[in-house]
Parts: sequence; structure tokens; C-alpha cells
Amino acid sequence: MELDSTLSSVLIDRYSANAARVRELAAPLANAEFWRKPYPYGNSFGHLVLHLSGNLNYYIGAQIAKTGYDRDRPREFNDANPPSKEEALKRFDEAVTMVVATICAQSAEDWSCPYSAIGANAQIRLDMVLQCATHMQHHIGQMIYLVYELQRSHS
Repeated sequence: MELDSTLSSVLIDRYSANAARVRELAAPLANAEFWRKPYPYGNSFGHLVLHLSGNLNYYIGAQIAKTGYDRDRPREFNDANPPSKEEALKRFDEAVTMVVATICAQSAEDWSCPYSAIGANAQIRLDMVLQCATHMQHHIGQMIYLVYELQRSHS
């Protein structure tokens, strides 16, 4: 197997596993819990889902796949009228599907193409795709604690 196909396979597996973990963590939450902030600081699980969707759609969708996505980052965290849990998760799934398609479309040469975006320090596409995967992992860690706290408060 050539390095570029190995790289694509590993990245697709990571994004797919991350998305599955978000879905698994969200499953036991009712819509109200999905949007509730159990701490006076931080974010709700739902707002983290919106944030991850926005992050992927902007840094990979708009900048690499050229989707035309226009990001409203502040709204990811403070939307006073957020979508339902299922709609937010559907948008997240669509963002991950777009990322997987974008990864599949990259040639060996594409990975080292120059990259730039507002708020990014990546110099090449591969770096940005890796940063987005690790960013997802970071927020999954936060989601684990949010779910724990939401379930603990039921006890």
C-alpha cells in the first residue's frame, strides 16, 4: 500500500471513530440535556457539536473542498435558538462525511499544498486535517465530562 492511501485510510478511520464517539456520548442525552450547561462556565454538549461542525466545514470544507461555507463562529457557542439535538447531530454527520470525501479526493501531492485560513497556523493541507482531528479529540474529552456531570445530576 502506498503512503498516500495509507494516510487517507488512517485519517478516515480517525474521523469516523471520532464521529461515532460523539454519537455514542450524545445518545443518552435528551434534547434539553444536550443543550444544558452543567457548569457556570464552558459549553453545552450541543454547542460543542455545533462548534465541531463549524470547525470542519470552515477549515476543511471552505478552505480545501471549496464548499463556500461561511462560518459564524460566535453563534456556534451562543445560539439562543439552537437546532434540535437530532438536527445538530445530522449537521455534524454531514460535516464528517464531507471531510471523508475531501480526504479521499486528495492526491499524494495535494497533502503538501499550501494552506491558509483565518485562525489557522497550518502551512499545508495535511497539517490542517490533522489539527482538525486532534481538535475533535480535545472536545470529545470535554463531552465525556459533560455527559458524566449530566448523568450524575440525575442521581
